[in-house]
Amino acid sequence: MKKMILCTALAVASAVGANAQKAEITASYGAYTQMDATNMHDGWHGVNTAWGALNLGANFRVTNKLWIGPSYTFSSTTTKGGPEHSSIAYHAIMMNARYGYYRNSIVSLYAKVGLGVDISHMQPLGRDSYNKTYCAFQLVPIGAQVDLSRSWAMYAEAGFGAQGMFQFGFKYKF
Repeated sequence: MKKMILCTALAVASAVGANAQKAEITASYGAYTQMDATNMHDGWHGVNTAWGALNLGANFRVTNKLWIGPSYTFSSTTTKGGPEHSSIAYHAIMMNARYGYYRNSIVSLYAKVGLGVDISHMQPLGRDSYNKTYCAFQLVPIGAQVDLSRSWAMYAEAGFGAQGMFQFGFKYKF
């Protein structure tokens, strides 16, 4: 029985490995994040709008049209000035899936979803720092990628979530 389970696991890993011949790393900036739109700051009052989000990720091809991979997002904000001026740092870790639904020689169009956790690091002035966790997500109905060379591409996405409502970035493909 153990041999059968091991053989099945090896067959599945070989099939996935054969399709996952390509990988890419991504870096982007996203504007107006989920953290701004929802209360991901433990009910603190007077929180300013964050400057956006920096996103890093890695994607692995599973099939011709499907890519999956993890991502990390960083954003931060402060409270309005005064004697209790404080800071918040947002750290979102998500697993993403991207499905390509149109491609020609110039542009590729795709949709993307992501789900994970946001760790909001609260830094109140004069008190100990603490963390709060929230559900992080990203929904992108339309994303476009333009290849600049065999290794480099730029992309833009419109959606909503921890990575931003509008994203612009670059990909390096292996």
